[in-house]
Amino acid sequence: HPSVNVVSILSLPLPELSKKLRDGSLPPDHVFYAYVGKALQIATETNCITEFLQESETQVRKAKLIGKEEQGLLYGVPVSIKDSIDCQGHDSTLGFIKNLNKPAAEDSVVVQVLKRQGAIPFVKTNVPQSLISYDCKNLIFGQTRNPLLYTRTPGGSSGGEGALVGGGGSILGIGTDVGGSLRFPAAFCGICAIKPTGNRLSKRGIMSGVVGQKAVAAAVGPLAKDVESLALCLRALLSEDMFSLDSTVPPLPFNEEVYSSTKPLRIGYYETDFFTMPSPAMRRAVRETKQLLEEAGHTLVPFELTNVDYVIFNYCVRGMFADGGSSFVKKFKGEMEKGGTGMFFWVAKAPHWLKTLLCWIAKPFVPRLSSIIRSMKENTVDEVWSLHHEIEDFCHQFIAQWKKLNLDVMLCPMLGPALGIGYPAKLSVAVSYTMLYNALDFPAGVVPVTLVTEEDEEELKGYKGYYRDWWDRTLAKAFHGSVGMPVAVQCVALPWQEELCLRFMKEVETL
Repeated sequence: HPSVNVVSILSLPLPELSKKLRDGSLPPDHVFYAYVGKALQIATETNCITEFLQESETQVRKAKLIGKEEQGLLYGVPVSIKDSIDCQGHDSTLGFIKNLNKPAAEDSVVVQVLKRQGAIPFVKTNVPQSLISYDCKNLIFGQTRNPLLYTRTPGGSSGGEGALVGGGGSILGIGTDVGGSLRFPAAFCGICAIKPTGNRLSKRGIMSGVVGQKAVAAAVGPLAKDVESLALCLRALLSEDMFSLDSTVPPLPFNEEVYSSTKPLRIGYYETDFFTMPSPAMRRAVRETKQLLEEAGHTLVPFELTNVDYVIFNYCVRGMFADGGSSFVKKFKGEMEKGGTGMFFWVAKAPHWLKTLLCWIAKPFVPRLSSIIRSMKENTVDEVWSLHHEIEDFCHQFIAQWKKLNLDVMLCPMLGPALGIGYPAKLSVAVSYTMLYNALDFPAGVVPVTLVTEEDEEELKGYKGYYRDWWDRTLAKAFHGSVGMPVAVQCVALPWQEELCLRFMKEVETL
């Protein structure tokens, strides 16, 4: 329509856009088609969309007839949805061919609540096969590229969301996270995201990569250009509707008071987890953010992180593959392409005697490989129970250390800049910065704070890693050639403190 200024619509931040939609100064169809057009362009460039939700056009027409008092918080806002989140009448493939033409019988709870709040889910976005990967490629839809640099991965497993929102083709996206799957795409594509506590938002109707495992908490959460948009999304989702549609979710509405508070914070921080050596830009991102926070009157306290290797191998890998990986392998029966999960797949398929032998041979030369093989052995029920007990203990110890320092929140590194396409498959160990907070089940958000400089790139030449193994050498290559790419930090709070986490993210974003 010649009178519609698409550029000005696309440049509005979500809170402003939603205000204009609600007060009637912008008609929902103008906004909808502006985003459909932009999404089409970004999809052509990055291959991030798997499906257009045709019924969204009917929803837009109906939206125009809704009275003022019935408008939800997200009235008329087009929203993109990750492939693994059920939308009635559409496939949730997880990148598996066997899941094609098996449309979901009903919307997931999150999608139902979004619709009741007036949002218009309009596309589904790409994922890596099985979701257990932080790249974004499968045999059905192919490889998704980073909108900022096409040779880079957008991250995963909510990679289609990262690319679409990062490229400006969606103003709000919904993804999931079991090891960093919301935080990788946000960090790699220069946007914001929050992974809430596992059960803060309903996971009913959301397909998971490893069904039924309880060791590592999965969560569903939003991605957007800025923190205020994430807050608006959580305000809308944490409504009566959510609690009545899924009574297993605690009825905790959004706490405005905590989010809008301005009292100075006590912030823990660390620059490294001593497992994955941070890139020079990652280290600088934490240092510069720490300094700005101190100048703004907050107190920063160093936090000692220990035994991250034990957490990654014994809780995360062992927890997710407690059956020796057999249910994971079963998923791939009759499927091709195991690229993104190559090593796990290979180890899971090996017979027990071979795992034991390889574990022993690799130990002196590649200790980390040895640990991965060891943590992928089949566990007895007794062992799984004691593992769950151990994770619980670890969580309480971590909280005790946090409380002893009297912290409100924590500032942590986030893996970055975006790795080249194909690298995540070779670098499963680099998920340590994010996965820690899935094992702990703490809310964690990501905010972009800086760009890679020439100096960072120069400094990278001395990058050795802590283990000096094949993974460390590969990671150095993967970081290489990233001048101008965004780098983020992670903002973490204690369980159920999403509002405090967002408040801290807002502070970091503002500074």
